Formats: sequence, C-alpha cells, structure tokens
Amino acid sequence: MAEFAEIEAAYRQFPERVQSLMLSTVTPEGWPQASYAPFVLKQNGRDGFGPASGHRCFYIFVSGLSNHTANLKHTPRAGILLIQDEAETQQIFARQRLMYDCEALLIERHDPNWGGLADYFQTRFGNLVTMLRQLPDFQIFQLTPKSGRFVVGFGAAYAVDPTNCDRLIPLEQ
Repeated sequence: MAEFAEIEAAYRQFPERVQSLMLSTVTPEGWPQASYAPFVLKQNGRDGFGPASGHRCFYIFVSGLSNHTANLKHTPRAGILLIQDEAETQQIFARQRLMYDCEALLIERHDPNWGGLADYFQTRFGNLVTMLRQLPDFQIFQLTPKSGRFVVGFGAAYAVDPTNCDRLIPLEQ
C-alpha cells in the first residue's frame, strides 16, 4: 500500500486527469438525475477571484436549457463524481474515484468573476467556449465540496477533511 503522503498527492492531482465530472442533481419532484459537465477547478481566494475561503471549488459552464441547470437552481446541491477511465483500470470493480457532496451557487453574468471564469473554460476547452459564452442561456455554477471520499481501490478509501479539502482522513476498515 502506498504511503499516506503519496495518496494525498494522488488525490490532489486526480482532478487533472479528467476534463468532465458526473453530476447528480435532484428534480423539483425529488427524483435523482444524472448528467455530466466539463469543469475547471480553482481554489477560492487564489487567482484573484472568489471569496478568500481557500476552498477547492469546481466550476461548470452549462446550458440554461438543460435539466441539471433547472435542478441546481431549484435545489442548490449536487453530487459530483470524477472517475478513472475504464481503459486505464486493471480492475473494473476498483476504479479510482473521487466523490463530493457540494453546495451549488450560480455565478451571475454581472458578477465580476464571471468573465475570468469563462476565460478559464476557454483556455481549457478551446474556441467552442467563445461561441458558448455569447449564448445568453449558458451559465456558470460554483460547486463547493462540503464532504467527499477518495477511493483508491479495494479497501483503500479516504474521507475528505471537511475543514481542509486538500487533506484526506483515513477511514477505519
């Protein structure tokens, strides 16, 4: 088994290995809905935007016509999942994955951070974002993790420290 410091380093680097997250929202009637969204990840208070909380936040740029956008506006909570590509795993039952329960916050277009966040999406995902940011229905949500779990494999799961999302807490087996 890897040393704990190596596991924490792998945890911090894991979001860089994927470009989209699986998104779980709930309908106004209480039904769960799964979707996905490309994301950027930023530490609030760094890079000159967001409140100086130091929290790791995921940002998604989504159409206002999608179900998950309506769901997030109605119930501003979401579950997100980042998961190892099936082609990269040796054991399909033990894929590495990172799950968070998040609070969702709509970043309004008049917010001074909106343009900078849209720029991050454009840098990460290319020229398509130039067109998307011109469409009035596209919106940016901030997803702030409140709890989480990083699973490395069989019998190797760690809770995300709720006081510092850059750290893990070993789970008792």
